[in-house]
Amino acid sequence: MKAILIANPKGGSGKTTLSTNVAGYLASRGQHVALLDLDRQKSATLWLAQRSAELPVIWPLHSEQGKRAGGADWLVIDSPAALHGKNLDHALKLVHRVIVPVAPSLYDIQASYDFLHALGEMKAARKGRVQVGVVGMRMAPRTRAAVTLEQFLQQLELPVLAYLREAQIYVNAAFEGKSIFDLPQHQAEHDLQQWATLIGWLEAGLD
Repeated sequence: MKAILIANPKGGSGKTTLSTNVAGYLASRGQHVALLDLDRQKSATLWLAQRSAELPVIWPLHSEQGKRAGGADWLVIDSPAALHGKNLDHALKLVHRVIVPVAPSLYDIQASYDFLHALGEMKAARKGRVQVGVVGMRMAPRTRAAVTLEQFLQQLELPVLAYLREAQIYVNAAFEGKSIFDLPQHQAEHDLQQWATLIGWLEAGLD
């Protein structure tokens, strides 16, 4: 089973939005996907509770149904805020990839810088056992915050997997337990284009 950790110690960075949509993408490709919600607010768990049985199945790992996820192809982990130290080190031993969502604010950028530095010092990352990528979240075009975040991400020695715009489509889809990959193509086309590099990064692990 391949495992992806969605992590940033800063609350409100977009971890759950990214986790549910990554899980939704993998499930839409016919992968057997489990979703582990470690966040205190349990937003991903609420999202799963709204999800129709007619949609591609995503198994909640914490529940009775989660017992059926033992043979999952992928595990997506929505991590808690303030993940650091021994807990981060332990998490890295369980996963193959880490995606770090970063929101466009001074506080998010600083917290993400410190987290990425700490992440790079971890043995699993230093030895290349874990692939790390970053995603710019809630990017509003032509704003100072978005430009500042883009400049920050470009300075990192890490792949920038996507710049995802601030859009109601994610909010509206979540109300129905959907990812944007569960929506009609014409409705989500613009946003799906922003996922192209991230999808390529995920596709590389589907074999």
